[in-house]
Amino acid sequence: MSLNPRLVKESFSVVEPVAERAAAYFYGRLFAQSPHLRGMFPPAMDITRDRLFGSLTRIVWMLDSPDSLGGYLGQLGRDHRKYGVVAEHYTAVGNALLATIKRFAAEIWNAEIEAAWVAAYTAAADAMIGAADADAGKNPAWWLAEVVDHDRRAPDITVVTLRPAQRMDFVPGQYVNVQVARWPRVWRTYSIANAPRADNTITLHVRTLPGGWVSTALAQHTKVGDQILLGPPVGTMAPPDGERDILCVAGGTGLAPLKAVVEQVISSGRRPNISMIVGARRAAELYDLPDLRRMESGFPWLSVLPVVSQEESYTGMKGHLDEVVPRINAWTGHEVYVCGPASMVNATVRRLLDSGVPLASIHRDAIQGEP
Repeated sequence: MSLNPRLVKESFSVVEPVAERAAAYFYGRLFAQSPHLRGMFPPAMDITRDRLFGSLTRIVWMLDSPDSLGGYLGQLGRDHRKYGVVAEHYTAVGNALLATIKRFAAEIWNAEIEAAWVAAYTAAADAMIGAADADAGKNPAWWLAEVVDHDRRAPDITVVTLRPAQRMDFVPGQYVNVQVARWPRVWRTYSIANAPRADNTITLHVRTLPGGWVSTALAQHTKVGDQILLGPPVGTMAPPDGERDILCVAGGTGLAPLKAVVEQVISSGRRPNISMIVGARRAAELYDLPDLRRMESGFPWLSVLPVVSQEESYTGMKGHLDEVVPRINAWTGHEVYVCGPASMVNATVRRLLDSGVPLASIHRDAIQGEP
């Protein structure tokens, strides 16, 4: 059975506009056919449904890029080990997925499209299972980590430092899923805010969100000595390996992965010029500025520019990041990293493209849920 990306994409484009209904149908179908799987999921399914369609959309549109898709599926397979997913679960998921696409693309559904979906899902499942099996001999499904520092930097921002009980290898720019004892089976993603350290510790920048179960628990109900669970590091925002100058644009806790990238570049011995533009609504929300200034004083090739958007009395640079960034420089010869709230990331990337920065030079990551 050969892959047919065109048929998969065409049929999926019919389902995308009704993604919320389709995701609800998928999980209803899955739990009706395999009720024992319900216990693997959190009580509230809203974020899980969003992640399902986010991952499915990415897989569908990467079918024409087998190398990139293979890397992504490998990460998914390894990451799913923390949920207790085993090979036989993929059959139940595949059956529910096929039934869902068939129902919501009924107008165009035929045997050829069904065969294309079966081939695509079989290939994806095989890749994920293979990656999980290979990882099982090298790494745990999840890491137990102790809280070694807990620093409330602002009313809604807490910096948490953890020491995993076992060595955790990661690439700067990656993120981990976090589960707290207060909310079993509820996992939330946080970027690692440092390059690898000799003491194996990692630091997370946590913004407390309204109704955020994990973020509230980490900020208000977690103390030094507590233990939490970490999933395997995932993500692809890796540090550059060339000699080009670097621009980092960070909004809110989007600073975390970019700080890790900058730390790695500094420790590499290379000396590119690094411009880090850090945005917040008010000066009090520039929660990591003292540490950034310390990095800047120790590495003359780094310049840090704080920008505030909603405080008229602020005496430094004011404005929204997407407006400020192109005013400072053209950035056409830089490797560019943008991370923060989705609206800020999208607007900044558009401005960079309009100013002549090639898309291939822009690395982006949106922090969902931030204002």
